[in-house]
Amino acid sequence: MHERSKLLADESIGKLLFKLSAPATVGMLVQALYNLVDTAFVGQALGENSIQAIGGISVAFPVMMIVMATALAIGIGGASMISRSLGERDMDRAENVMGNVLSMVLITSVLICVLGSIFITPVLQLFGATDTIMPYATDYLSIILYGSIFFMFALAMNNVVRSEGNANVAMYTMVISAIVNIILDPFFIFSSGYVEFTFFADKFGIVVQPLYVYGLGMGVKGAAIATVLAQTTGALFLIWYFASGSSTLRFHTRNLRPRWDIMKESISIGMGPLARNASSSLVVIVLNNILIAYGGGDVAIAVFGVVNRLFMFTFMPMYGIVQGLQPIVGFNYGARNFSRVMDSVKLSMLVTSTMSVAGFMLLIIFPEQLFSIFTSDQQLISSGKYATRIMVLALPLVGFQVVGASLYQAIGKARPSFLLAMSRQLLFLIPLVLILPHFFHLTGVWMAFPLSDGLSFMLTLVMVLREFRALSVMGENAS
Repeated sequence: MHERSKLLADESIGKLLFKLSAPATVGMLVQALYNLVDTAFVGQALGENSIQAIGGISVAFPVMMIVMATALAIGIGGASMISRSLGERDMDRAENVMGNVLSMVLITSVLICVLGSIFITPVLQLFGATDTIMPYATDYLSIILYGSIFFMFALAMNNVVRSEGNANVAMYTMVISAIVNIILDPFFIFSSGYVEFTFFADKFGIVVQPLYVYGLGMGVKGAAIATVLAQTTGALFLIWYFASGSSTLRFHTRNLRPRWDIMKESISIGMGPLARNASSSLVVIVLNNILIAYGGGDVAIAVFGVVNRLFMFTFMPMYGIVQGLQPIVGFNYGARNFSRVMDSVKLSMLVTSTMSVAGFMLLIIFPEQLFSIFTSDQQLISSGKYATRIMVLALPLVGFQVVGASLYQAIGKARPSFLLAMSRQLLFLIPLVLILPHFFHLTGVWMAFPLSDGLSFMLTLVMVLREFRALSVMGENAS
């Protein structure tokens, strides 16, 4: 048995989860940080136009989420199959799956780039771009689309790397691309000259000396170029990893030939994360148009864009735990070690719930300071403070829900995975966003978030308890 497979089978759950999750969590945190920094630099550089610039990135971001959702659907579905194949010691099938993951990434990324470029204006209008936001959104998204192939490759293949238990490489990929993005951002976004990177320093009475920046002054376009170059760097690192022979899996050109059975199973398993991430984009369509209808305008759109970034920073560590959990669950489910599956899930739920509470405390105590990172506009800061403190009320429940949905992905049960992944956004949030503003106006939009989190938690609790009972029975039969 390969060394990594022995770890998945025999290492103590606590140590193994830490080994696999810590790198993923660090990588996800850094990834979320560079999304924050991207928007913060644009907001600081554009000054009096910061609301429109942040709004433009916020409107374009859901399109990136669709690209990400597609890549994750392919990568997570393939990773689940690879983990189970390694658990069953079927290396040939695992390598076949990896080849098909690559084929699907190449085909879908080209389609997204071409179709997205053709229909960029109506797509942005659909996502709620106003006349003042549209130029910034178009500048940003038109460049991002050209880099979609690198973005999708890095996301999908990172999941393949995790499926074989090599979490460190997956972390390095995200950290490298994030560092490149953060270094390039000031150069492409700001014009040459002295820049005061104050962010929220004035809120704490901190004196910050201006720094001289050699920059191209490209604003929103510069942010997009830096992002594409960063994603390309991450993709090149992964290509080097697989080409160097460091992976358990070997690449064979014959495995690029699409196999319908593999593609069908991979996509069906990946429909859960696809639904979750794509539904985020659908939420933006509904929510931005509701915000405009109820008089929120550019400010409310920018508020939601910033809160979305802050939520991502809070959720990313939980997804890091989940990414470490999935190969453990997938391998041991394939090896029919069901008690080990349940133990790893329980520990993960405890850890992510602790993270949820920490994120809740941070966002409810410091919303004003956090919004000051992105802008000095007092209207945007004040509106963001009010909205954030409503939206985070049920955040402590989210960690449990995230792990519950990932359990079904890891064991290859597509339907319950899809249901739990779509529950928060599609099943509960969108109907609440459509109903509550009729009674509470803009406040009703923000109220929809904690209510949907609570309902999704209850659904996840019922399904996970039922699955644990089934795993216990299978464990008794296996013994």
